[in-house]
Amino acid sequence: MQFALQIDTSLQGTIFADKLRCFDVVDSTNTLALEAAKAGAPEGTVFAADQQSAGRGRGGHSWHSESGTGLYFSMLLRPSLPVEDTLWLALGAGAAVHGAALDVTGIRADIRWPNDLLIGPRKFCGILAEAQSESGAVVVGIGVNVNHASFPPDLEPIATSLRLASGKSFDPSKLLSSILQHFDDEYLRLICEERNRGADLLARLPGMSTWISGKRVHVPEQGGYSGITAGLDERGFLLVETASGIRRVLSGGVREVEGA
Repeated sequence: MQFALQIDTSLQGTIFADKLRCFDVVDSTNTLALEAAKAGAPEGTVFAADQQSAGRGRGGHSWHSESGTGLYFSMLLRPSLPVEDTLWLALGAGAAVHGAALDVTGIRADIRWPNDLLIGPRKFCGILAEAQSESGAVVVGIGVNVNHASFPPDLEPIATSLRLASGKSFDPSKLLSSILQHFDDEYLRLICEERNRGADLLARLPGMSTWISGKRVHVPEQGGYSGITAGLDERGFLLVETASGIRRVLSGGVREVEGA
């Protein structure tokens, strides 16, 4: 990746300043960041790659990676947050991608709680937050389909890219810089909010997501159940109104009920 110096200049004043590490091909940027966390790498270190050979998403799903077309990076964080508040980092990352996509491309994405961003019904970005108990670090990995012109047949119905959605190509370096700047703002807010943590983000998320309220969904956890989304609780977990009452979604993976 040839744009590291350009991005580093734009990140002065953030936690990511002078901590960007770029690679052509890696197995997984999250794996690199987790290994670096064990070795004592500082907070704000970012690992970015043109291509991942073993990228992964939430629930063990693989992530389609194509050289020169996508943006794949992981942020190493050492937050002064309880482990149970790690969800806020994924939600903050989603808000950061939402803001950056709007700024750089003019596209208003839709956040599918807790870690996917969609354009229409198709996904263009996935987020994976992984906590590491031994080092106290949290790694937040983000994969964005930027300039993909097509996808394998099995992904074509469910995946898209910023290029496919807009008809234009975009500079991944500008998108990366914007995402990191937006996330720096989100992160500092979360760290500073010792009381009512996430209240500001909770107030803004409904404007970024059609999935938070009024969406009929199926939730595969706990034997599986369906219902209508009914907002987020005070800790950022999705609530679903079912025939037997309100249930809290703990592990994500909600999908819209077909025909709803």
